[in-house]
Amino acid sequence: MNLRTERRRLRLVPRSLLGRMLLLTLLAVLLAQGLSSLIWLSQLRASQMEGLLTSARSLAQSMAASVSYFRSLPLGYRPLVLDQLRSMGGTRFFVSLNDKPLDMEILPETPRKRAVLHEVEQVLRQRLGGAVDLNIEFVSPDDLRIFNSGITLDELPRSWAHYALGLEPLSPPVLVTQIQIAPQEWLYLASLMPAPYASLEDEGLPAQQLWFIVLTSAFLLLFIGLLVRWQSRPLKRLAKAARELSLGAEVQPLTEAGASEIVEVSRAFNNMRQRISRYLTERGQLFSAISHDLRTPITRLRLRVELLEDEAQQVKFTRDLDELELLVKGALQCVKDTDIHENIEAVDLNLLLEHIVEPYQACDRTRVTLDGQASAPYPGKPLALKRCIGNLLDNALKYGERAHLHVEDSKEALVLHVDDEGPGVPEQRLEQVFEPHVRLSGQQQGYGLGLGIARNIAHAHGGELSMRNLPQGGLRVTLTLPR
Repeated sequence: MNLRTERRRLRLVPRSLLGRMLLLTLLAVLLAQGLSSLIWLSQLRASQMEGLLTSARSLAQSMAASVSYFRSLPLGYRPLVLDQLRSMGGTRFFVSLNDKPLDMEILPETPRKRAVLHEVEQVLRQRLGGAVDLNIEFVSPDDLRIFNSGITLDELPRSWAHYALGLEPLSPPVLVTQIQIAPQEWLYLASLMPAPYASLEDEGLPAQQLWFIVLTSAFLLLFIGLLVRWQSRPLKRLAKAARELSLGAEVQPLTEAGASEIVEVSRAFNNMRQRISRYLTERGQLFSAISHDLRTPITRLRLRVELLEDEAQQVKFTRDLDELELLVKGALQCVKDTDIHENIEAVDLNLLLEHIVEPYQACDRTRVTLDGQASAPYPGKPLALKRCIGNLLDNALKYGERAHLHVEDSKEALVLHVDDEGPGVPEQRLEQVFEPHVRLSGQQQGYGLGLGIARNIAHAHGGELSMRNLPQGGLRVTLTLPR
């Protein structure tokens, strides 16, 4: 389960340099924007709290002045003053006189509401006296009661409370302050907090800030993507040149341009290409010289052996010369077969496999079977690939009598399995058989070079050649060529 989860995580991580750079940039931008937004939001809330408390103190000062004014009026004048205020459109507060405090459903307590209520109460008690009997709460407009009879805000004439309690289309909480100014006489003051502090809830990140984060992230990712794509072009050219160089193709020197690191890598690759080309040329000349120099003395020694009168010595010398000639031919064949000078082209592997299999199926179609097909051509050296697959097929028929080829193609690699029906290979010798001149059976003809040559050709194409014994018997040799 853990392995499966780990594989899913690896699939989510982009494999390209561009994808990883964009992912890291996105994470860095989101982290930086998140931290800066948290800092900005905390400062915004602190400044809003300071402004809210300042507005609450100002509102409490006005309340205290109104209470002092109504206290100074004779009892008979207080209703007349209220009627005049209502007919004039009201004041900052909706004011009424009740014989007792009204019971209403108050809003749940929050830090901002608690701070405002504490600030208003503190100012009122400082101005009106610490012993004053008062009740301060925040009430929803839907639950607001105005008079002793329980009249709601919607039942009042619009002109009475429009100025003090109207803030359409919003429905902010109403600050209700009830203060006893005489026995059985409570002054009722209802008001909204001044804008922009009408809402007392902690606001989240504003929509403008979210859009700012989205737009800055998008533009930054766009510019980073263009920059990485621009800088990665030399790397792609380098990878292409390295692939062609591994196949022995003629590679033009890379243009040394771009960032300083890219220039340094391109310069190092060009120097390496020159050294490899010089080495291959010198190696070819060396083996040509060896071939020429060895054949002449071996031929001369054979002529001298023929002149010997002692037949026993003649047989011994002949046997030694045969072994020497076998070693020379094997070494030269190994170099010749693995150093195939071909141009890289798109190889139709399906057609190539048909041409390889056709001669073996001429007499017995069950001797060699072919299953599966390649979905697209493969860029490589056709003659080298034909020699590689042919060696694998010959080896399978030599030791297993029958061969079964299975082709598996995907976006990542082209895989060819060559199965035989032979005795297999001892586990401890699975790697040893790829070495030159190693043969499992002394009765079979050959130099023991086929598998080694096939592996060298696979390596030249950036692939791999491996083998394993099948559970049902026989050997499976797998050729993997990356796409």
